[in-house]
Amino acid sequence: MKKYTDQGSKDTRSGFGAGLSELGKTNENVVALCADLTGSLKMGDFKKAHPDRFFQVGIAEANMMGIAAGMTVGGKIPFTGTFANFSTGRVYDQIRQSIAYSDKNVKICASHAGLTLGEDGATHQILEDIGLMKMLPGMTVINPCDYNQTKAATIAIAEHQGPVYLRFGRPKVANFTPEDQKFEIGKAVMLNEGTDVTIIATGHLVWKAIEAGEALAEQNISAEIINIHTIKPLDDEAILKSVAKTGCVVTAEEHQMNGGLGDSVSNLLAREMPTPQEYVAVNDSFGESGKPEDLMIKYGLSTQNIVEAAKKAMSRK
Repeated sequence: MKKYTDQGSKDTRSGFGAGLSELGKTNENVVALCADLTGSLKMGDFKKAHPDRFFQVGIAEANMMGIAAGMTVGGKIPFTGTFANFSTGRVYDQIRQSIAYSDKNVKICASHAGLTLGEDGATHQILEDIGLMKMLPGMTVINPCDYNQTKAATIAIAEHQGPVYLRFGRPKVANFTPEDQKFEIGKAVMLNEGTDVTIIATGHLVWKAIEAGEALAEQNISAEIINIHTIKPLDDEAILKSVAKTGCVVTAEEHQMNGGLGDSVSNLLAREMPTPQEYVAVNDSFGESGKPEDLMIKYGLSTQNIVEAAKKAMSRK
């Protein structure tokens, strides 16, 4: 089993900020819009270096999406920034009508997603955003796992033609992927090969899946660990190849069970290769205020939950 080392925990929102700052230097068509959360979205460096390409729209998220859509007509590549709750649920109509329907080249960049927003509570901890975005025709949905991957994803989506939803978070998490990685939209990353169970994880749950794989190895269980950073388009080939070998699968995500990564994987398997599957996800519930790690444990998103799910999936083969 390949060992991964935390190079120093960092928040994925800072990866977005670093990627946006680099884009500012290399792509003059990149512009940034923010809804009064410049510091929270780590957009300050871009604003300082390119004040003529930064637009503070205030607490007017729907207007921000409309402005972004309009900017694409002139060849600009707008990156919008606010919390995931406000980036999706609050402005779904504007995204659907002004961006997705007309295939506008807008990059919807969303921070503070999931339970790990922590003390801000259920009203801000959106757990439905992946489902909302992946249902929109033509929308690419990306959920990177650490600082380095978020930076690489931010840079990569500027070259992708069409609307993108990029999801990242607030807390510091393990930073373990290569600094010089090439980010390929729609291409899964094989972290560890195994033979007994496939564990497919996204976002903050990828590091926990690695930890679960190590714990399972101590019990002589060989887990195949796959990082799905792009939920749409899904890497069907990688998933089917892995599941054909292991015969069972666990999906792990910081999102509702309905509508997320697990839902996409189960749809694929139902069509192509019916397979026992277990879900590590929030089960039809809103969150609550609390410390991020405590919430992850309470709502069943811990390393131990992945271990238990893997054993249960194996028992159903």
